Amino acid sequence: MNRKREQSFFSVAFDLIAIDRELPYDLYVNSSSIENREKFVRIYPQHDMFNKDDLLKFKQKYHQLYVPESQRQFYLKSLLKNKKFCEDKLAKTEIIKDSAIEYLKDVFNHKKEFTTEFLEETVEGCRESVEHMVEMVRDYTIHELRDHIGLLSFHDFYTYDHSVNVAMYSISLYKTVRPKAKKEDLVMSGLGGLLHDIGKTKISTEIINNPGKLSESDFQVIKNHPRFGKEILEEKPCECEGVDFEIIKRVIYEHHENYNGTGYPNKLEGEEIHVMARITAIADFFDAITTKRSYHDVLTTDEALSLMAKSVGRKIDPEIFEAFTKNVKKLVLERKITEELPDDFDPCRPHNELPFQVIKNGKFKKIDHDLLEKTPTNIGKVAKENENFLEKDQSYGKVGEKKSA
Repeated sequence: MNRKREQSFFSVAFDLIAIDRELPYDLYVNSSSIENREKFVRIYPQHDMFNKDDLLKFKQKYHQLYVPESQRQFYLKSLLKNKKFCEDKLAKTEIIKDSAIEYLKDVFNHKKEFTTEFLEETVEGCRESVEHMVEMVRDYTIHELRDHIGLLSFHDFYTYDHSVNVAMYSISLYKTVRPKAKKEDLVMSGLGGLLHDIGKTKISTEIINNPGKLSESDFQVIKNHPRFGKEILEEKPCECEGVDFEIIKRVIYEHHENYNGTGYPNKLEGEEIHVMARITAIADFFDAITTKRSYHDVLTTDEALSLMAKSVGRKIDPEIFEAFTKNVKKLVLERKITEELPDDFDPCRPHNELPFQVIKNGKFKKIDHDLLEKTPTNIGKVAKENENFLEKDQSYGKVGEKKSA
């Protein structure tokens, strides 16, 4: 019975175990009476019917129940069907987040071999998690979502939390720009956000999780992650129902391209950059400066919008940012930001301190005036023409390359 001795387990609350249906996971107890020595024994098999009497019996007999770590996804999915959790939006969001992070942990496990089968299973799991996100965020404005995210717990590895947050913001922003978007398009936007940093699996965690100032050589290594991410999916071609890998590759490859053509890896500009990559870039930026971490203070939503406005037309897309600010529903800001972030600011990595710099021209304007001066004259048409705006951008071709002169 202890054939799974080397397997790891996590404890579960009695009241959260699925009842009156097939149990989607195995239940174990620790049968060892010796402190600091564990011996897990299965007491209830996966797929057997589990009812209230079984639960009461186990409550009386055992102090704690456990589920194999390998079945965590089954446990998390069962919680999403739990009425108690469905009524608690924060708890449900935490479950969805944890579910996605479990897949990301697999992706960022340097001991894992990137086989086609592994990638397909992981991407399929990520897609399922993003589908739950779509249902969860549809009633939130970005400002409300930001407050919600601020209440969630965070993990030691910045990339996990950041990727989940970027996925949720990307879904919300895509829905803002295209209110009539199909669910599958929202899922693709979220999946691109969730996997945008997959190329970092080929970079040392000492570099990507370092919140201090990077050396020039380390920064050059970091700049390879979009190419690494695209190569992972090209080297191991995958097929997953409902997933367009050409789009995912473009989001991964292009999310660090700047709107004015100064980004990397290919110096694409404007509409050469896939629209979902431009959405991911804004979500990426916003989360990096508004989500509370242990190493730097965060900006309020107002301050973040003011700061981001100074990158409009340079780092980020003016029309999408205008839609973003309308979603937040607060264009006149409470506090002006008199500094800016450099165009090479990397929101995908943690920072001890945000690398603010003085604005070169010394002019500090409110976001609405700033946007009017820096964005095209047809910016006010975004709300009416958002569908056409995305339709003309929705390229399903090859990963973007810089057009020849």
